Amino acid sequence: AVVSTQSTGSQYRGLFSNSPKECIEFPEYSFEAHFGKPIPSFPPRPVLFDYLQGWWRLRGVDESRILTCHTVRGVTYSEETKKFTVDVCDLKTGLDKVELFDYCIIAVGHFSTPNAPDFPGLPSFPGRIIHSHDFRNAAEFAGLRILSIGNSYSGEDMALQTLKF
Repeated sequence: AVVSTQSTGSQYRGLFSNSPKECIEFPEYSFEAHFGKPIPSFPPRPVLFDYLQGWWRLRGVDESRILTCHTVRGVTYSEETKKFTVDVCDLKTGLDKVELFDYCIIAVGHFSTPNAPDFPGLPSFPGRIIHSHDFRNAAEFAGLRILSIGNSYSGEDMALQTLKF
């Protein structure tokens, strides 16, 4: 089974993808092969989900075994059984579930902990300072002057989002 979690993390309204599709597509299954035509580098979440569903079908993955809206509470490995025990909680029902697996991939979400640099004068800045991790909706910045400091995908994406307002 594949377990995914849904949390607020660094996701915000309007987020397409925090990586270009060229960096995240499966080598044997391109986005162009799936959709039958080229698509933009930063597809929206429904397009990414459609692509994943196509890959699952290609690989014979039983989609009923894919869990969303769950959070992993713990993972242990048994030397005796050579199995991983994974404890999850269904975020919709609050019910816990335990399953055994032969393999376990730990995807820790290294983008979920903000890395906020320190600049001279920052503590005395009279305006609002936020990290992309805490950005949720560009509409709250309508009519404001904004300084975006950053050089990665989220900084560029947030600047383009706020430009719309």
